[in-house]
Parts: sequence; structure tokens; C-alpha cells
Amino acid sequence: MDRISTLRSWIEESRRIVFFGGAGVSTESGIPDFRSVDGLYHQKFDYPPETILSHSFFRSHPEEFYRFYKEKMLVLDVEPNRAHKALAALEQQGKLSAVVTQNIDGLHQKAGSKQVFELHGSIHRNYCQKCRKFYSPEFVQQSVGIPRCSCGGTIKPDVVLYEESLDDRCIMGAVRAIAEADLLIVGGTSLTVYPAAGLIRYYRGSRLVLINRDETPYDDEASLVFRESIGQVLEEAATGSP
Repeated sequence: MDRISTLRSWIEESRRIVFFGGAGVSTESGIPDFRSVDGLYHQKFDYPPETILSHSFFRSHPEEFYRFYKEKMLVLDVEPNRAHKALAALEQQGKLSAVVTQNIDGLHQKAGSKQVFELHGSIHRNYCQKCRKFYSPEFVQQSVGIPRCSCGGTIKPDVVLYEESLDDRCIMGAVRAIAEADLLIVGGTSLTVYPAAGLIRYYRGSRLVLINRDETPYDDEASLVFRESIGQVLEEAATGSP
């Protein structure tokens, strides 16, 4: 039996599938990742992206932060790809219990997924740091310079910056989902960014599937490894369509 057929049969037999995904899931929608040759970390800016996307830089250089954030992170004109749609379909069929994602683009929800644990937050939630009033990403995108609340406070995206902790409630939900999964599919992540990558250690099952272009530290522990497109693999395995 080939790998796709094996994965398809495992999906058919499973009732608590969890998908754990990273930036590679959204590259097929046209969103650049960070660490590949064409990724953000290899582009030239006045400051390294890791510095710009830090809590201390946001506090000390908010205008510079927002210049980078609006240009590179606040991507609103993109659509879900085959991977997002296949996962949403599996959830609707009662097979997939949760998506755990390191992405902040909201494409899983846009595709129809309901149970999504966003480890690093979302560009779609923005709050005034002073009064906690909510603002849309469109408001942030259209603002000039630093987005300001009607009360005068600075608006901050609800994304986890460097030096910030992950949300405890989100982490606990993701851990519970992974621990209860009967099939864990990991896609589009190098599994080198912690603490997020460490979450797959909570998986107690025997069917670990990795879909990633490059090698990961967990390849030797996986039951199946795919180097092909995530959208292609998930679509074929979930729907039977080539």
C-alpha cells in the first residue's frame, strides 16, 4: 500500500484527528514563511525581523513596528488553499477534533474550521492597550502610522511577539486535543520553534504523520513522512481526489 493510501485508511479509521501546522501550510496561499530562502528572515530591513517583532521593539519603536507589520504580516487579501479546505471538511465529517496552528492569518477559520487553537494569536484581533476596545484588521491596515484608539491608547495586534508568553488557555486546549488524538498529522513546520514544537510530545498515539518539505527532528519517530505539497497530500488523503 502506498503512503497516500495508508494515510487515507488511517483517516477513515480515526475519530479524533488533530492537525498541527506551521507557516508551510499558508505558503500555498501566497503568504511567505520566515526561514526558507525567500522567507522574511532572508529579506533586508533596517532591523532584523526577530527584533522588529519583539515586545520591547513594539514598545520602543511602534511606528517602525507597524511599518513592517502592515507590509509583511497583515495579509488580508488571501484565500484558504487545499490544505485548509481539506481539514475543514474532515472536521465537518466528525473526524478531525482540532487544528493547532502557529499561523496568525486566520485562514483555517476562513475555510470553515471551528476548533482552532492559534498558538501565536491572530491578525484578526486587535485591542486598545488602554481600554481593551476591539478593532478590526482593516482599521489597523488603513490607519496612518501608529493605530490609535478613540480613547487615545495604542492598538496592539493580538499576536504573540518575541519576549511574550503564549496564552495559557490556548496551550492547555492544544495539549488536551493532542493528548487525546488517535492520529496526529503535522504539516508545514520545521518543529524547531519552541515552546510550540514541544507540544507534539503530548501525543500518546502510534500514528504520527509528518508533511514537510525539509527534514525535521521528529522524522525518525514518524509513521509516515511526506515531502510533497501539504495541500496535495491532505486533499488526496481526505477526499480521494488526485
